[in-house]
Amino acid sequence: MARLTSRELTGRMTTQHTETQATERTTVLVLGGTGKTGRRVADRLSRAGHPVRIGSRSGETPFDWEDPRTWEPALDGAAAAYIAYYPDVCDPGAAATLRAFAERAAERGTRRLVLLSARGVEAALPAEEAVRVPGVAATVLRASWFFQNFDEGILRDGVLDGEIVFPAGDVKEPFVDADDIAEVAVAALTGDGAGDRTYEITGPRLLTFAEAATEIAGATGRAVRYVPVSAESYGAALVRDHGLPDELGAFLTELFATLLDGRNAHLTDDVRRVLGREPGDFADFVRRAARGGVWAG
Repeated sequence: MARLTSRELTGRMTTQHTETQATERTTVLVLGGTGKTGRRVADRLSRAGHPVRIGSRSGETPFDWEDPRTWEPALDGAAAAYIAYYPDVCDPGAAATLRAFAERAAERGTRRLVLLSARGVEAALPAEEAVRVPGVAATVLRASWFFQNFDEGILRDGVLDGEIVFPAGDVKEPFVDADDIAEVAVAALTGDGAGDRTYEITGPRLLTFAEAATEIAGATGRAVRYVPVSAESYGAALVRDHGLPDELGAFLTELFATLLDGRNAHLTDDVRRVLGREPGDFADFVRRAARGGVWAG
């Protein structure tokens, strides 16, 4: 057996130590791992070979924002965490809860946090600031309306009924693909960069809800139109027809009234800067969804 020099031995020990550290702390915790973005983040991490732990109330790893006793087991050994906060980052209690979680994560050795936030909403700013704690690189992803709201979210029933009733007027939105959000999140969770960052994730073009409905109609052959209503009547309908609590209906009414005032009617190049490609286009999404039969019912 060849004898190693002291330099070779030191180099080998350093390499083994680095590899051991990487093996020990590659787990990524995904909170909201069954949601639109969370499950896409978890899937991409798994396919890239990263151990993934999904924290949820009823999952294999119990996690409850209202029960801090569940936080440490979920964070154990996690190098990074993706946070899709429930019920909403705009909730008045979100900032305090997220600050406590971020501090706990730092204590447990988690070094990266990625928070899904809302674009153009001042009420989300305290939650964004809350995850920026010493010792942790925090990335905030501000997103607009997802493409997927039309095929797996609150607007799908409207597509199936032929009328998308929503309080958006003729405002143009930079609709964004949840797949793009997930890819940016994975880059932030696993990439080489460090430090606090904020990205505004948009699609490549602005569309009104009426234009989105027209594109869906063209791809599916279904009669689909957009019906604008006031935020007040929409919030009342959520309470009356869908059983939402009065306080949640009032919260959503105020949120829609401010969020859908045109403040987000501009594009960014953050997807291209992070991923090196253009963001997905709504027309491509509509064609894929139509081929998948999601609007055939």
